[in-house]
Amino acid sequence: MVVLLVSCAVSVTAQEAADPGTLRIATTTSLYDTGLLDELELMYENTSDVDVQITAQGTGQSLDTARRGDVDLVLVHSPSLEQQFIDEGYGINERCFAYNNFIIVGPASDPAGIANMTPDEAFRAIYTAGTNQTPGVSFVSRGDDSGTHTREKEIWAAAGYNYTTDIQDSGDWYLETGSGMGETLTITNQREAYTLSDIGTYLAFQDQLNLVQLVTEGDELMNRYSAIAVNPEMAQGVNIDEANRFIDWITTNETKEFIGNFGVEEFGQPLFTPLYAPECTEPPFNCTTCSSGETNTTA
Repeated sequence: MVVLLVSCAVSVTAQEAADPGTLRIATTTSLYDTGLLDELELMYENTSDVDVQITAQGTGQSLDTARRGDVDLVLVHSPSLEQQFIDEGYGINERCFAYNNFIIVGPASDPAGIANMTPDEAFRAIYTAGTNQTPGVSFVSRGDDSGTHTREKEIWAAAGYNYTTDIQDSGDWYLETGSGMGETLTITNQREAYTLSDIGTYLAFQDQLNLVQLVTEGDELMNRYSAIAVNPEMAQGVNIDEANRFIDWITTNETKEFIGNFGVEEFGQPLFTPLYAPECTEPPFNCTTCSSGETNTTA
């Protein structure tokens, strides 16, 4: 009984402290760098009369920001980190809304010879060439605990390597930028190196790059985006009502149609593909749900 009373008190305090006219979102740099978030921010502000404040970070940093209660919801793309966030009690009302693919890009000369390999084969080839100091072979990592960085580490593991002991600090061939996707692509381009990128950010920066798509297929390259509200029972000042309204909005068919058309005119293809039920709940997406609907304001 005491625990229940304490929990209720925290929820009420958080609701009283929340600013109902502001919605704070932490988002991945890939959603931001493509320009999609600017458009969605404007659309939502015009329909809700709410001030949307966006912080662009890697997924890991975004989730840590949410744990501190500094945002009301997150838009992220790392299923393993998302599940940990939810299991800890910080995340509620998770819904997928779109996906695209990761790609491995590099110089057209492809000194490691990875073109059309599977992702894990490509990483093994880059590692072998890089550690053997093959001229022109290097890999640039975001190194920022983002969704992209997490997926990179998962591919290294699938390729048979321990990221901490085998990859990090293994030589000049491997560089961690600690930066977002756009800046990491720019550095990769300057070094004529390889990197893992989401297709959306790559296309948005393509005119500034000499990098080409070398590996584009493989289950490891699926990139799912989710919206998750911050649990007001775990953090003070969370505007859970507006967070849930935004999640409902971003998973409507109208908003998904806009997301699916974003980038087509400029790049000749969409940067993101919207997710719909029931396919989104099945492999390889494995979402809890991707539909709009009424939600509770407590966990």
